[in-house]
Amino acid sequence: MLKDLTDREFSGGAVTRLDDYAPVAKALDFLVDRFEESPSLEETAAVAGLSAAHFQRVFKAGAGVSPKRFLQYLAAGEAKKAMTLGDSVLDASFAAGLSGPSRLHDLFLVSEAMTPGQYRKKGEGLTIRYGVAAGPFGAALIGATEKGVCWLSFAGDADEAAQIAEMKGDWPAATFKRDDSFVAPLAARAFDFAVNRPLDKPLGLHVQGTNFQLKVWEALLKIPFGGLVTYGDIAKSIAAPKASRAVGAAVGANMISLLIPCHRVILSSGVIHNYRWGAARKKAILALEQASAAA
Repeated sequence: MLKDLTDREFSGGAVTRLDDYAPVAKALDFLVDRFEESPSLEETAAVAGLSAAHFQRVFKAGAGVSPKRFLQYLAAGEAKKAMTLGDSVLDASFAAGLSGPSRLHDLFLVSEAMTPGQYRKKGEGLTIRYGVAAGPFGAALIGATEKGVCWLSFAGDADEAAQIAEMKGDWPAATFKRDDSFVAPLAARAFDFAVNRPLDKPLGLHVQGTNFQLKVWEALLKIPFGGLVTYGDIAKSIAAPKASRAVGAAVGANMISLLIPCHRVILSSGVIHNYRWGAARKKAILALEQASAAA
């Protein structure tokens, strides 16, 4: 069970232990669920089990922004406001390539295209070490090969065995080994990346998929931090303007949440809808990114 911080354990600045994210995750869930009521700092701190003043410091250390700023960016219409940036954001970030605003220089992608027959044997010859770690959006299940992170999902309150089974279903031919100590430093860097902190060294990502899926996932990596695009935008960017539905399927098949940012793709209406790990989680991630980017 994750434990909350005490004043003595928190020294200010960035989060230094994965367990320190526990009160942040509780607060984010509460604010997403109740944002229309504009909860006060004191109410939110009570949910996290901390005094108001201490909670303010803990939240900013873990999330990168204040609770008030996060709440502001949960307001209805922020997605539509971000979409006014339109194609210019996507075009600029794609043109910038590896040095662009999406911080691709902090990630390197090992991608392997497969035939349909090979796809059914995804993971063949690979050993995937995995573990669960606390993060700003709740507990996360992370798997990694020697080449990089190959799975990141939000475990939350779901049955851990079911989460592991889902991961194994996406890598059916791999060998799996529980290894929390191997995963812990990868998790720390993944969560730093998620809240826009610099990494001490690049973080590798390892994906296998069809040629079409790889094109879509690589396009997702080029969406800048805090930015939003539509499925149609992605389809155009990979020279398949009529393939929005297929793009949606490929986005939904993404196995590495946060790091391959499928959460930055929304409907052209600005509505935040389907997400493999729930629309509420997607709203929290987007609000945090947009608040951090604006700051």
